[in-house]
Amino acid sequence: MDIEKNLNGEEINGIDGDVDGNDVGVPTNSTNGDVMKKPLAVPEEKSKKKGKKLARQSSKDGLLGVAGTPNFVAPHRKWKNSRRSRNGHGRGLPKKGGAGGKGVWGKLGSELWEEYEDQNDPNYDQEIYDNRNVELKEIIPEITLDDFTKKTVPIILEYYEHGDTHEVADSLDDFLTGNMRAMVTKVAVETALEHKQSQREMTSVLISDLYGRVVTSKDIMKGFDILLENLPDLILDTPDAPNLVGNFIARAIADDCIPPKYATHNDNMDDWNDHALTALNRAESLLTMHAGWSHLDNVWGVGGSLRPVQSITRQMSMLLQEYILSRDIVEAQRCIKQLEVPHFHHELIYEAVIMTLEALNESIEEAVCALLKSLDETCIVSPEMMQQAFRRVYDDMTDIVLDIPLAYSILDRFVQRCFREGFISEVLVKELPNRGRKRFVSEGDGGRIKPVNLAVRDF
Repeated sequence: MDIEKNLNGEEINGIDGDVDGNDVGVPTNSTNGDVMKKPLAVPEEKSKKKGKKLARQSSKDGLLGVAGTPNFVAPHRKWKNSRRSRNGHGRGLPKKGGAGGKGVWGKLGSELWEEYEDQNDPNYDQEIYDNRNVELKEIIPEITLDDFTKKTVPIILEYYEHGDTHEVADSLDDFLTGNMRAMVTKVAVETALEHKQSQREMTSVLISDLYGRVVTSKDIMKGFDILLENLPDLILDTPDAPNLVGNFIARAIADDCIPPKYATHNDNMDDWNDHALTALNRAESLLTMHAGWSHLDNVWGVGGSLRPVQSITRQMSMLLQEYILSRDIVEAQRCIKQLEVPHFHHELIYEAVIMTLEALNESIEEAVCALLKSLDETCIVSPEMMQQAFRRVYDDMTDIVLDIPLAYSILDRFVQRCFREGFISEVLVKELPNRGRKRFVSEGDGGRIKPVNLAVRDF
């Protein structure tokens, strides 16, 4: 029997109970006093309690689990998809700054350092690598002249459409380098030589606007030097290239882009070819005119629709009068092209027909008919402009006949001549107006003209 003591130091006698444990934990009386039986040992298989089985819950159920307890993630699954370090070290940041992993190229700029670490690289320098005396600089490859021309010409051609010099400057800043700044003037002028006067005026404005922002005065003068050297080649495509380049130089001086001494006291005057000297003499003559430099603003004229209608009509009238005196069709065609108003050619034909009616001369009718035929054959004047001009004359005949009594008969003869030449359609001939003969009402009416509508007239 085991003997134990209680907290007061008294002995406690344990009493064996039944196997079934009926007397276990039942107090009994003893000679020493009230004592408590020692509980029997619990079998080992009974000491293992089964844990409560948690109720299965789908993901669609609420956030609370069994008995209202919140759901939780198992610790062994909590870090499954985490990118933090699992070795307990570090600040928990991704590896290699987020540039590590399969299929990743690496952090931006890391390939630059690896280039020096490759000993098989012919540019590898062990001493520089050991000292870490490496400085990385951005190097922009120098653009070639052919590539520069291929990029600049489309920009200038697009400028002829929109006329925005700021857009041209922004486009040039993307690829323009220091050595190619002089080529801006060269490419712009060479492109303008192949176009009309209005495009040349826009090119002079472009050079003036690019001055101080994209190119300097030295760059512009260097560009003109290249043009003067290339004049023997430019004159093959543009026979009037020396005079045109001289106009560009004079206009650049008037716009304060280059100094006046470039045209008057050029240092390379003795080395220039004959065409270059012609261009410089042209520029000097424009600069020394009595009217001053104000006329150089219109050295290319005001082309296209920018001119007022009265100015265009006056130039057309002068052009036709000069043709009547000289009978030079080629010069007349050149002057018409130089006007650059294809949308206003009906006014030219209208003025030519009116001039024919006023001349009362058959030779002038033949000359004007020959001019109109040449304009139709060379497609300088479209058939629509031709028909519109003749219809305008038809509509104004009631007013024209007041000044030219024989206008109807002259117009009839001129239209028949033009129809025989083949540049007027038969439909247009049928639309030719006829003047009806006026008759008196009777012999005793005192000379009164017969009214148009007798039904509404009271006698």
